[in-house]
Amino acid sequence: MGLPQAMELLRGRAALVRDSLQKSQSITESMVAILGSFDHRLSALETAMRPTQIRTHSIRKAHENIDKTLKAAEVILAEFDLARKAEAKILRGPHEDLESFLEAIDQLRSNAKFFSSNKNFKSVDGVLNHVNNVLSKAILKLEEEFKQILINYSKPVEPDCLFDCVPNSQRPSVGSPGQQGDANSKSRSDNHKNSSENVVCTTLDLIPPRVLPLLHNLAQQMVQAGHQQQLFRIYRDTRASVLEQSLRKLGVERLSKDDVQKMQWEVLEAKIGNWILCMRVAVKLLLTGEKKICDKVLAGVESLRDQCFAEVTANSVATLLSLGDAIAKSKRSPEKLFVLLDMYEILREVQPEIESVFESKACLEMKESALSLTKRLSQTAIETFVDFEEAVEKDATRTAVLDGTVHPLTSYVINYVKFLFDYRSTLKQLFQEEGVDGDAQLATITTRIVQALQTNLDGKSKQYKDPALTQLFLMNNVHYIVRSVRRSEAKDLLGDDWVQIHRRIVQQHANQYKRVSWAKILQCLTVQGAGPPGSGPDSSSGISRANVKERYKTFNALFEEVHQRQSQWTVPDSELRESLRLAVAEVLLPAYRSFIRRFGPMIENGKNPHKYIKYTPEDLDRMLNEFFEGKT
Repeated sequence: MGLPQAMELLRGRAALVRDSLQKSQSITESMVAILGSFDHRLSALETAMRPTQIRTHSIRKAHENIDKTLKAAEVILAEFDLARKAEAKILRGPHEDLESFLEAIDQLRSNAKFFSSNKNFKSVDGVLNHVNNVLSKAILKLEEEFKQILINYSKPVEPDCLFDCVPNSQRPSVGSPGQQGDANSKSRSDNHKNSSENVVCTTLDLIPPRVLPLLHNLAQQMVQAGHQQQLFRIYRDTRASVLEQSLRKLGVERLSKDDVQKMQWEVLEAKIGNWILCMRVAVKLLLTGEKKICDKVLAGVESLRDQCFAEVTANSVATLLSLGDAIAKSKRSPEKLFVLLDMYEILREVQPEIESVFESKACLEMKESALSLTKRLSQTAIETFVDFEEAVEKDATRTAVLDGTVHPLTSYVINYVKFLFDYRSTLKQLFQEEGVDGDAQLATITTRIVQALQTNLDGKSKQYKDPALTQLFLMNNVHYIVRSVRRSEAKDLLGDDWVQIHRRIVQQHANQYKRVSWAKILQCLTVQGAGPPGSGPDSSSGISRANVKERYKTFNALFEEVHQRQSQWTVPDSELRESLRLAVAEVLLPAYRSFIRRFGPMIENGKNPHKYIKYTPEDLDRMLNEFFEGKT
């Protein structure tokens, strides 16, 4: 195909394309015209429908508002209905169904919160005031219920119930607890031996455990209502009164220094014995139990709880400690040492409980009072102990023991020392607190006390006009000291050397007694250079019948005088008594037999021999067995 043909073909096609475009343009213009016409008609239609749309939208909004209002009304009505039901429960009171009563209070609180947050409703203020008024009445009823339940389950604890919770060895043996006490030092010492460092008591519930959660719930409701002070007052007054009554039933009373100093010792000692028993049960059971229920009832309000417990117990603790304070401040005397130690020991025993029970800041004063009393009792005991040595040495009682037996001062001091060793661990503790070795200090003071006693006894022995009785008195008393030490723990501290030295002192006094008592009598039976038996008056014996008669008469008179006098003397220890009789007999009887054998025939061959030879050796032996029996 040539170029012209090709060009012609392209022109033809271009013409076709141009025709097509022209037609398309014409169609487009027609469509634009048609669409313009539609737009105009739609605009007119929209203008015509606008009022209808507006009315429809308003109706729809009105329906939505009505739905919202109906729903809000339903919620309000539901709240009103709940409040009405809760009010009905409140008006019935808590007695029938306390749980429902508490639920009603919670519901009213919820209602009050709802109405407070929806104050745009008409008359909401009036409704809110009504709900709050009902709530106030409910809290008052709840307070009364709390008070009534607490009172109903708060009863003084009987002494027997308290003592049933302690080990048998720590319980009063006879009589009522209020009259308990040790009537003398021996029973006190026995009671002390039965005590232990840590007495474990059975748990005691002052309020039944099942009631505590209920009281706690009531207390929580009062706190939420802002009635903390009312709760505080009700709890404090009720529990404080019950605790004080429990202590009174135990015989605990508030005593001053003047009260103590006016009491007879036996009465005071009994009160102290009772106080020791009461201190244990009061701290380990009453105060510990009181802390337990206070912690559970007032859980979650620590500041109120701690202050409340402090005020519940303050007066009772002051009463409980008053006797100890009075004893520590009163005039010191030897017999008070053991009760001071007993009181110190019981306070040491209950110290862990005291520190635990009074751990809060609100209770600090009570804890410090108890610890301070422990320290004062310790110091007073040490001062009393040290004073005792001087008191023994200066004892000026002039009452003499006429029979030469153990002096009351000796038995008193030695029993005192023996009781001291029952408290050995306690005394060691006291001395260690003062910074000295306990055993060494106890040994030193014990030695000085015994030495002071011996010094005093030496002075008292000089009251006797008969030197033989002086020696017998010293022998009896030193022997009593030695025997008592050997049978007690004092021997461990004083040692065997001390015992042996003092046994020799006893023997020395016995020998001195024999010398001064029997020397003259034995001299009557001794003839220097006498010849064999049977020698005549002019023989080498150098002794005449008259001289022999005189010797017999002198011997008889002296022996009868000694027998009459010394049968009234006393050697209380049977072994020492027999030993002394035997020692005299071993010297006297051989000498008497020898004298009779040598000079008896000179008298027997004469007139009235029985006038001179009044006693056989057997008679003397029998009469010696009557010596030192304390016969009047």
